[in-house]
Amino acid sequence: MNHPTALPELTLAQMLRERARAAPARLGIRQKDFGIWKPVSWGSYYLRACHFGLGLRALGLPEGGHVGVIAENRIEWVLAQMGVSLVGAVAVGVYSTSPTSEVAYVVAHADIEIMVCEDQEQAEKVLAALEQLPRLRKIVVMETKGLRSFAPEARQLIATFDEVEQLGAASGNLALIDEVLAHQTLDDIGLMIYTSGSTGKPKGAMISYRNIRGVVPGIVERLRLTAETSHLSYLPLCHVAEQMLTTFAPIYIGSQVNFGESIRTVQEDLREVAPTMFLGVPRIWEKMHATISIKLQETGRLRRVLFRQAYAACQGLAEKPRAAWSIKEKLVFGLSYWTFFRALQNFIGLRKAQVALTGAAPIPPDVVRFFRVLGVPLVEVYGLTESTGMVTGHPIDQVIVGTVGTPTLGVEHRIGENGELLLRGDMVFAGYYKNPEATATSIRDGWLYTGDVVREEGGQLKIVDRLKDIMITAGGKNLTPSEIENTMKGSPFIKECIIVAEGRKFVGALVQIDFEVMSQWAEARRIAFTHFRSLVERPEVRALIDAEIAQGNTRLAQVSHIRKFHLLTKELDHDDGEVTATMKVRRSSIYKTYAAEIEALYH
Repeated sequence: MNHPTALPELTLAQMLRERARAAPARLGIRQKDFGIWKPVSWGSYYLRACHFGLGLRALGLPEGGHVGVIAENRIEWVLAQMGVSLVGAVAVGVYSTSPTSEVAYVVAHADIEIMVCEDQEQAEKVLAALEQLPRLRKIVVMETKGLRSFAPEARQLIATFDEVEQLGAASGNLALIDEVLAHQTLDDIGLMIYTSGSTGKPKGAMISYRNIRGVVPGIVERLRLTAETSHLSYLPLCHVAEQMLTTFAPIYIGSQVNFGESIRTVQEDLREVAPTMFLGVPRIWEKMHATISIKLQETGRLRRVLFRQAYAACQGLAEKPRAAWSIKEKLVFGLSYWTFFRALQNFIGLRKAQVALTGAAPIPPDVVRFFRVLGVPLVEVYGLTESTGMVTGHPIDQVIVGTVGTPTLGVEHRIGENGELLLRGDMVFAGYYKNPEATATSIRDGWLYTGDVVREEGGQLKIVDRLKDIMITAGGKNLTPSEIENTMKGSPFIKECIIVAEGRKFVGALVQIDFEVMSQWAEARRIAFTHFRSLVERPEVRALIDAEIAQGNTRLAQVSHIRKFHLLTKELDHDDGEVTATMKVRRSSIYKTYAAEIEALYH
């Protein structure tokens, strides 16, 4: 595949029909229900999506109308999304972790007419905001348990997912689908993805079918995906990162997607599926790293010493292409693999992974090295909602840890003022819904202004920080908070680190411990505690974090050293507006909430 034109000139919905025609019996999706993996062929996937779309039309959805989906990842999510596309409407994802106020904002702003909800809990969020949603005409619910408890007037608004599918099947109007697809073009909007809103209200990014088709070749080529690739879908489908690996690439190349039982069973599902491709945001990798650290703490002293020796012996191989390994290096890795690494790969479910990705936020370089030493082919990639997903990444065997690789197929890039990364290509989104001012700021002369500051290192791009996050100390020194924060988050005991430095004499920090890891550390040392706060207030915990920060400081320039820190006595919470639905820190909100604690660091 040499260029985006190697893909058929078809929209995602037209491509799904093509898949169903070319290989109707081939496995497209597996869904785990009550412990059993149920296969769904491409033919069945397409037909069920058609029926759901036709059912929505029967409920009064007009062509070009907007349909919201709020649910964890499951087959009904993609059936709804593709059903909406097949009848010429637009799907809009909403985070299932969002509180009622955020759900109401997105549903109202996106002009959603039909809302597809996972269960009673999600439907109640929409019902609670009905007065703010004059355009909403119907709520479709996937799980029927608890629906009888709704008041009769609410019940009239509700239809079940099965009822909508049956309504579409009964209409038998598949000719309508062919009619819609005959005039659907690549420039039509196929999807709206709301940004996480870390600095204000979420914005609705309009993604066209051309954007989707434009981004896929680069993803497929860089990650070496084929029709044999298998993927476990578990990150939110209202985020572009999961969309590109659950719908965009699989529908164009015909690869397989697996939906587990729930977000809580990911580890177990990973072991069962053993996917060839895995996407984890940094928090997932940090958690896996911490889990392995705990497992090693619980094992015998001899095994710990032997593991450290094996790890040290293979450390130099993390960034060395396998083809360049000497016979001795192959033997050393082989011995370490069969002694330790293979069992750890099985433990995290990634023994068959041919590529593993991290993206969506910066990751501590030590975490990437750790997994690469274990033999997990982890690569860091970069993309935005506005670039329809991944636009840079490492080739699997050419990794420089701490960078995000080079631009993918079809992506033009240049570095603008202040080191800002600019991108151009078919993958640059169509604009923000009902926000021409923000669109004009974001896209100028066809170039997407990413807001990310980059440097080129050895031909690879390194993300320095968000342009708006760069801080200047009282002494006039420029600091990049994410570099300092990530260095500290390389410790398994530190879950979050928020830097304070703007206009200050030195760098201060708010630190949140990883409660799970710290609990096990404390229990192993017989340190008594009852809950999060009581653990944080133990002097032993303070001393441990002090040592971890001192260790992190040794890897940073003098000016970036954290001199004082405050330990947070509770976890940062989405409901309190401290983090977004994707767990990105809302700096301004945190600085406001913890203003007194921050001031105390400087007095």
